[in-house]
Amino acid sequence: MMITEAAVRRLNPLAVIAAIETAFRDRYLTAVIPARTHITTNDGILLIMPCYDPTRGTLGMKLVTVLRAPARPEDRIQATYLLLDPVSGQPRLQVAANYLTDLRTAATSAVATKLMARPDASTLGIFGTGRQARAHIEIVSLVRKFTRILVCGTDAAKVRDLVNQMPAELQVEEADAKTCVASSDVICTCTTSPTPLFDGNLIKPGTHLNVVGAFQPRTREVDDVTVQRSRVVVDTYTAALDEAGDILIPLNKGLITREHIWADLHELLSGKKAVRTNAEEVTLFKSVGIAIEDLATAELIQVDS
Repeated sequence: MMITEAAVRRLNPLAVIAAIETAFRDRYLTAVIPARTHITTNDGILLIMPCYDPTRGTLGMKLVTVLRAPARPEDRIQATYLLLDPVSGQPRLQVAANYLTDLRTAATSAVATKLMARPDASTLGIFGTGRQARAHIEIVSLVRKFTRILVCGTDAAKVRDLVNQMPAELQVEEADAKTCVASSDVICTCTTSPTPLFDGNLIKPGTHLNVVGAFQPRTREVDDVTVQRSRVVVDTYTAALDEAGDILIPLNKGLITREHIWADLHELLSGKKAVRTNAEEVTLFKSVGIAIEDLATAELIQVDS
């Protein structure tokens, strides 16, 4: 069965947030999640992301192409998801997975925000103007009552377009980088930048960051100071230590140690560890995206279809 982008958009984001919480809390230790395969092509990178959950008997795989120079910026990431029969290997669903990727990434950031951000967080700062930026505005806003949302991007016209397309009740406005960082209680970096977006000294005490854009060892969206100031949580230790340049670059410089990564999402959701111990701590969730997030989201599509 073919599932269109329009069908995926009918998913309830709150249900996706709940499914990802359950996946990391209850399914993560038994699910089979191989390391993501990276294949460099003439035009970009192909990512292959399989996952098998033996407790539920579900098997799936996402194929993602990340283009270096797409004709349109919104076409940079193209994704397809295959939900397979674990016995026969036959496809049950083939899903147009661009929005699925946006949705599950933002929903995972929302889970981290619920666990790590201050309850009184009122200003959300977004770096980026693409699909992930839009998804993070819409979905992270479901877990905190933001009274102000700031958007910062390198193209002023794209920033204005994004701001104008958002519902008026979200109170979305343009901001430069310094204002966005210094004024925000929650910051989401949703860009393709290979180098830091801002000076970590500008982050105010008590801020929570969701850092989601970079997924290669030599690229990063935040600087050494940001990571050094932060209590760091990752989606998984293995993926972060393989791919997360935001962590690996300061680690390889000797500016932080492996122990600077305080926890993964499973440890937070299962109650094994807690992150925020006071209102002044800066917390950071580094996401590279893992296949159990896609499987948990695709299972919801299966139910609805």
